[in-house]
Amino acid sequence: MTKSATIGPIAAVTLATRDLEAAENAYSQYLGYRLARRGRISDEQARAWNRPGAGGSRYVSMHPEASPDFEFRFVESPVPRGYRAFSGFGWQAAELIVRDVDAMATELAGSPFEILGPPQNLSFTDAIRAMQVRGPSGEILYLTQFKRELPALPSPPARCTVDRAFIVIVGGASLDDLLRFYTTTFAVPPPQRMESRVKAMSEVFGLSPEHRYQIAALPLQGSCYIEADQMPPAARAPITSMVQLPPGIAIVSFRCSERRQSGCVTGAAGEIVELIVT
Repeated sequence: MTKSATIGPIAAVTLATRDLEAAENAYSQYLGYRLARRGRISDEQARAWNRPGAGGSRYVSMHPEASPDFEFRFVESPVPRGYRAFSGFGWQAAELIVRDVDAMATELAGSPFEILGPPQNLSFTDAIRAMQVRGPSGEILYLTQFKRELPALPSPPARCTVDRAFIVIVGGASLDDLLRFYTTTFAVPPPQRMESRVKAMSEVFGLSPEHRYQIAALPLQGSCYIEADQMPPAARAPITSMVQLPPGIAIVSFRCSERRQSGCVTGAAGEIVELIVT
Protein backbone atom coordinates (compact mmCIF):
# COMPACT_ATOMS: atom_id res chain seq x y z
CA MET A 1 0.00 0.00 0.00
CA THR A 2 2.79 2.43 0.85
CA LYS A 3 5.13 1.68 -2.08
CA SER A 4 3.83 4.45 -4.33
CA ALA A 5 4.33 7.27 -1.81
CA THR A 6 7.46 9.28 -2.61
CA ILE A 7 8.11 10.40 0.98
CA GLY A 8 8.72 8.64 4.27
CA PRO A 9 9.66 7.70 6.83
CA ILE A 10 9.41 10.67 9.20
CA ALA A 11 12.96 11.93 9.83
CA ALA A 12 12.46 14.75 12.33
CA VAL A 13 9.89 16.85 14.16
CA THR A 14 10.91 20.45 14.89
CA LEU A 15 9.37 22.24 17.86
CA ALA A 16 9.48 25.94 18.66
CA THR A 17 10.05 26.45 22.38
CA ARG A 18 10.52 29.36 24.76
CA ASP A 19 12.71 27.30 27.11
CA LEU A 20 15.31 25.20 25.33
CA GLU A 21 16.84 23.81 28.52
CA ALA A 22 13.47 22.73 29.92
CA ALA A 23 12.62 20.87 26.71
CA GLU A 24 16.01 19.14 26.60
CA ASN A 25 15.84 18.11 30.25
CA ALA A 26 12.28 16.78 29.95
CA TYR A 27 12.95 14.62 26.90
CA SER A 28 16.21 13.35 28.36
CA GLN A 29 14.98 12.55 31.85
CA TYR A 30 11.51 11.21 31.10
CA LEU A 31 11.57 9.92 27.51
CA GLY A 32 15.16 8.67 27.43
CA TYR A 33 16.11 10.78 24.40
CA ARG A 34 19.81 11.49 23.88
CA LEU A 35 21.59 14.58 22.64
CA ALA A 36 22.52 14.42 18.94
CA ARG A 37 23.87 17.95 18.52
CA ARG A 38 23.36 21.53 19.57
CA GLY A 39 24.15 24.85 17.95
CA ARG A 40 22.49 27.76 16.18
CA ILE A 41 20.23 27.74 13.14
CA SER A 42 22.14 29.08 10.18
CA ASP A 43 20.73 31.92 8.12
CA GLU A 44 20.74 29.56 5.13
CA GLN A 45 18.60 27.03 7.00
CA ALA A 46 16.20 29.74 8.19
CA ARG A 47 15.78 30.98 4.61
CA ALA A 48 15.12 27.42 3.44
CA TRP A 49 12.28 27.25 5.97
CA ASN A 50 11.08 30.67 4.73
CA ARG A 51 11.40 31.87 8.33
CA PRO A 52 14.43 34.23 8.26
CA GLY A 53 13.83 35.33 11.86
CA ALA A 54 14.88 31.86 13.03
CA GLY A 55 18.46 32.49 11.88
CA GLY A 56 20.86 32.53 14.81
CA SER A 57 18.40 30.82 17.17
CA ARG A 58 19.80 28.20 19.51
CA TYR A 59 18.68 24.63 18.88
CA VAL A 60 19.08 21.14 20.30
CA SER A 61 18.51 17.88 18.40
CA MET A 62 17.76 14.67 20.29
CA HIS A 63 17.12 11.09 19.22
CA PRO A 64 15.70 7.97 20.88
CA GLU A 65 18.10 5.89 22.94
CA ALA A 66 18.42 3.09 20.37
CA SER A 67 17.41 4.71 17.10
CA PRO A 68 19.33 7.71 15.70
CA ASP A 69 17.26 7.65 12.47
CA PHE A 70 14.71 10.06 13.98
CA GLU A 71 15.15 13.37 15.84
CA PHE A 72 13.23 15.91 17.80
CA ARG A 73 14.74 19.31 17.02
CA PHE A 74 13.97 22.08 19.54
CA VAL A 75 14.48 25.65 18.37
CA GLU A 76 14.43 28.57 20.80
CA SER A 77 11.65 30.86 19.59
CA PRO A 78 9.24 33.51 20.95
CA VAL A 79 6.20 31.22 21.26
CA PRO A 80 3.06 33.23 22.13
CA ARG A 81 1.85 32.88 25.70
CA GLY A 82 -1.26 30.75 25.91
CA TYR A 83 -0.44 28.76 22.78
CA ARG A 84 -2.40 25.51 22.57
CA ALA A 85 -2.06 22.77 20.00
CA PHE A 86 -5.21 22.09 17.96
CA SER A 87 -6.33 25.73 18.18
CA GLY A 88 -5.20 26.69 14.67
CA PHE A 89 -4.35 25.06 11.36
CA GLY A 90 -1.04 23.29 10.76
CA TRP A 91 0.94 20.55 12.50
CA GLN A 92 -0.77 19.51 15.72
CA ALA A 93 0.79 16.41 17.31
CA ALA A 94 3.27 13.57 16.94
CA GLU A 95 2.63 9.93 17.75
CA LEU A 96 5.53 7.90 19.18
CA ILE A 97 5.99 4.14 19.41
CA VAL A 98 6.56 2.98 23.01
CA ARG A 99 7.15 -0.42 24.56
CA ASP A 100 4.81 -0.17 27.56
CA VAL A 101 2.36 2.72 27.71
CA ASP A 102 1.09 1.86 31.20
CA ALA A 103 4.63 1.96 32.57
CA MET A 104 5.07 5.33 30.82
CA ALA A 105 1.98 6.68 32.58
CA THR A 106 3.57 5.82 35.91
CA GLU A 107 6.91 7.36 34.94
CA LEU A 108 5.34 10.60 33.69
CA ALA A 109 3.17 11.24 36.76
CA GLY A 110 4.30 14.56 38.20
CA SER A 111 6.66 15.23 35.27
CA PRO A 112 6.70 18.19 32.85
CA PHE A 113 4.53 16.04 30.56
CA GLU A 114 0.89 16.64 31.47
CA ILE A 115 -1.13 13.44 31.10
CA LEU A 116 -4.32 14.29 29.20
CA GLY A 117 -5.91 10.90 29.71
CA PRO A 118 -4.90 7.49 31.08
CA PRO A 119 -3.81 4.68 28.74
CA GLN A 120 -6.70 3.07 26.88
CA ASN A 121 -7.15 0.43 24.22
CA LEU A 122 -8.30 1.93 20.95
CA SER A 123 -12.00 1.63 20.22
CA PHE A 124 -11.49 -0.54 17.12
CA THR A 125 -8.86 -2.95 18.48
CA ASP A 126 -7.37 -4.10 21.78
CA ALA A 127 -4.03 -4.63 20.02
CA ILE A 128 -3.18 -0.93 20.33
CA ARG A 129 -3.05 0.91 23.63
CA ALA A 130 -2.28 4.63 23.83
CA MET A 131 -2.31 7.80 25.89
CA GLN A 132 -1.87 11.51 25.20
CA VAL A 133 0.39 14.00 26.95
CA ARG A 134 1.14 17.71 26.61
CA GLY A 135 4.86 18.49 26.63
CA PRO A 136 6.74 21.43 28.14
CA SER A 137 6.51 23.45 24.90
CA GLY A 138 2.77 22.93 24.53
CA GLU A 139 3.21 20.07 22.07
CA ILE A 140 0.83 17.12 22.05
CA LEU A 141 2.36 13.64 21.97
CA TYR A 142 0.49 10.39 21.53
CA LEU A 143 2.36 7.49 23.17
CA THR A 144 1.30 4.27 21.46
CA GLN A 145 1.98 0.62 22.21
CA PHE A 146 1.30 -2.16 19.71
CA LYS A 147 0.65 -5.35 21.67
CA ARG A 148 0.80 -7.38 18.48
CA GLU A 149 1.29 -6.73 14.79
CA LEU A 150 -1.68 -5.57 12.75
CA PRO A 151 -1.41 -6.32 9.02
CA ALA A 152 -3.93 -3.55 8.29
CA LEU A 153 -1.79 -0.98 10.13
CA PRO A 154 1.93 -1.72 9.70
CA SER A 155 4.07 0.09 12.27
CA PRO A 156 7.75 0.30 13.17
CA PRO A 157 8.86 -1.80 16.16
CA ALA A 158 9.59 -0.19 19.51
CA ARG A 159 13.39 -0.53 19.69
CA CYS A 160 13.63 1.20 23.07
CA THR A 161 11.34 2.50 25.82
CA VAL A 162 10.25 5.53 23.76
CA ASP A 163 11.09 5.27 20.08
CA ARG A 164 10.49 7.34 16.96
CA ALA A 165 7.47 9.24 15.69
CA PHE A 166 5.56 7.15 13.17
CA ILE A 167 2.51 9.40 12.79
CA VAL A 168 2.21 13.18 12.62
CA ILE A 169 -1.13 14.98 12.75
CA VAL A 170 -2.04 17.96 10.61
CA GLY A 171 -5.29 19.90 10.95
CA GLY A 172 -6.98 22.16 8.44
CA ALA A 173 -10.29 23.65 7.38
CA SER A 174 -10.93 21.06 4.66
CA LEU A 175 -10.07 17.37 4.70
CA ASP A 176 -10.45 17.37 0.91
CA ASP A 177 -7.75 20.04 0.57
CA LEU A 178 -5.37 18.26 2.93
CA LEU A 179 -5.71 14.95 1.13
CA ARG A 180 -5.44 16.56 -2.30
CA PHE A 181 -2.13 18.20 -1.38
CA TYR A 182 -0.40 15.00 -0.22
CA THR A 183 -1.88 12.68 -2.85
CA THR A 184 -1.00 14.96 -5.75
CA THR A 185 2.34 16.34 -4.47
CA PHE A 186 3.83 13.12 -3.10
CA ALA A 187 1.83 10.34 -4.81
CA VAL A 188 0.44 9.18 -1.47
CA PRO A 189 -2.35 6.64 -2.05
CA PRO A 190 -5.82 8.05 -1.29
CA PRO A 191 -6.74 6.87 2.21
CA GLN A 192 -10.05 5.72 3.62
CA ARG A 193 -11.92 8.48 5.43
CA MET A 194 -13.40 7.88 8.85
CA GLU A 195 -14.96 9.64 11.80
CA SER A 196 -13.01 9.67 15.04
CA ARG A 197 -12.81 11.34 18.42
CA VAL A 198 -9.91 13.80 18.85
CA LYS A 199 -10.16 14.68 22.53
CA ALA A 200 -7.34 17.23 22.54
CA MET A 201 -9.11 19.19 19.81
CA SER A 202 -12.52 18.93 21.46
CA GLU A 203 -11.05 20.29 24.69
CA VAL A 204 -9.77 23.40 22.91
CA PHE A 205 -13.13 24.18 21.30
CA GLY A 206 -15.32 23.23 24.26
CA LEU A 207 -16.92 20.30 22.45
CA SER A 208 -17.95 16.95 23.90
CA PRO A 209 -15.12 14.42 24.24
CA GLU A 210 -17.34 12.16 22.12
CA HIS A 211 -17.49 14.65 19.23
CA ARG A 212 -16.29 13.03 16.02
CA TYR A 213 -14.18 14.59 13.29
CA GLN A 214 -13.56 13.69 9.68
CA ILE A 215 -10.03 12.27 9.52
CA ALA A 216 -7.87 10.07 7.29
CA ALA A 217 -4.46 8.38 7.64
CA LEU A 218 -2.16 8.90 4.66
CA PRO A 219 0.28 5.97 4.26
CA LEU A 220 3.95 6.84 3.69
CA GLN A 221 7.10 4.83 3.20
CA GLY A 222 8.63 3.19 6.27
CA SER A 223 5.31 2.30 7.96
CA CYS A 224 4.72 5.96 8.77
CA TYR A 225 1.58 8.05 8.33
CA ILE A 226 0.21 11.57 8.20
CA GLU A 227 -3.13 11.83 9.95
CA ALA A 228 -5.21 14.61 8.40
CA ASP A 229 -7.97 16.09 10.58
CA GLN A 230 -10.73 18.44 9.50
CA MET A 231 -10.98 21.13 12.18
CA PRO A 232 -14.08 23.00 13.42
CA PRO A 233 -15.08 26.29 11.75
CA ALA A 234 -13.83 28.17 14.84
CA ALA A 235 -10.23 27.06 14.21
CA ARG A 236 -7.83 29.85 13.34
CA ALA A 237 -6.24 30.30 9.95
CA PRO A 238 -2.51 29.46 9.73
CA ILE A 239 -0.06 31.89 11.25
CA THR A 240 0.97 34.11 8.36
CA SER A 241 4.21 35.47 9.85
CA MET A 242 7.07 34.70 7.51
CA VAL A 243 9.65 35.67 10.13
CA GLN A 244 9.51 33.24 13.08
CA LEU A 245 8.65 29.56 13.28
CA PRO A 246 5.05 28.62 14.03
CA PRO A 247 4.45 27.71 17.69
CA GLY A 248 4.47 24.10 18.87
CA ILE A 249 5.26 21.59 16.14
CA ALA A 250 6.63 23.94 13.51
CA ILE A 251 8.13 21.61 10.89
CA VAL A 252 7.96 17.92 10.04
CA SER A 253 10.84 16.46 8.01
CA PHE A 254 10.39 13.44 5.73
CA ARG A 255 12.95 11.39 3.88
CA CYS A 256 12.57 11.28 0.12
CA SER A 257 14.39 9.46 -2.65
CA GLU A 258 14.24 12.08 -5.39
CA ARG A 259 16.71 14.96 -5.24
CA ARG A 260 14.32 17.28 -7.06
CA GLN A 261 11.97 17.01 -4.08
CA SER A 262 14.48 18.24 -1.48
CA GLY A 263 13.79 21.50 0.31
CA CYS A 264 10.68 22.88 1.96
CA VAL A 265 7.11 23.24 0.76
CA THR A 266 3.99 24.62 2.42
CA GLY A 267 0.98 22.36 2.75
CA ALA A 268 -2.73 23.07 2.43
CA ALA A 269 -3.05 24.05 6.10
CA GLY A 270 0.05 26.25 6.09
CA GLU A 271 2.22 23.48 7.55
CA ILE A 272 5.94 23.47 6.74
CA VAL A 273 7.05 20.21 5.10
CA GLU A 274 10.82 19.62 4.93
CA LEU A 275 12.16 16.99 2.52
CA ILE A 276 15.51 15.30 3.10
CA VAL A 277 17.12 13.27 0.32
CA THR A 278 18.41 9.85 1.37
